[in-house]
Amino acid sequence: MSAPAEVPDLVARALDLSRRRGFITSTRSETGRLLATLAASRTGTLAELGTGCGVGSAWLSSGAPKGAHIVTAELDPGLSKDVQGIFHDAENVEVTCGDWTVLEQYAPFSLLFVDVRDVMASIDVLADLLEPGGIAVLDDFVPSPFWPPIVDGQVDTVREQWLTDERFAAVEMLIDPDASLIIATRR
Repeated sequence: MSAPAEVPDLVARALDLSRRRGFITSTRSETGRLLATLAASRTGTLAELGTGCGVGSAWLSSGAPKGAHIVTAELDPGLSKDVQGIFHDAENVEVTCGDWTVLEQYAPFSLLFVDVRDVMASIDVLADLLEPGGIAVLDDFVPSPFWPPIVDGQVDTVREQWLTDERFAAVEMLIDPDASLIIATRR
């Protein structure tokens, strides 16, 4: 690891909730540090699609400048309430209960963290949620040494679409030997 092992308090609280809930697919620290770094360059509204236990939003909050607003939606009412408790004293984070589409009312976004594979396939909808120059970070890809990208013997059409769409300047980044993500900036 090329970064300190310590994490911001808000991230630690979200990770603790993840452990208590048995939620093992939380945002990796490598991805979280990237989110905090990107958030530091953003103003306006940032969003996370796929709240889970709030780890991604905690990383966004840890890097976001004063005045930036972070919104996230969790479908499970009980989990949403627990995540709201984590952010009770974070003035820049708003947790809503509902599916990801409830966040459309907050668009356009300057940064959008998408951590739900099914939602990533909705590239047209997601593109419309981003302001010009807005950044989408799409998580949880399996690295592929091939083009087009092959995963489990099939072309990863979601990844291929994001990396070739004319509306975006996009790059895939390896964050671990077994994980990659896509950063796409809306032209």
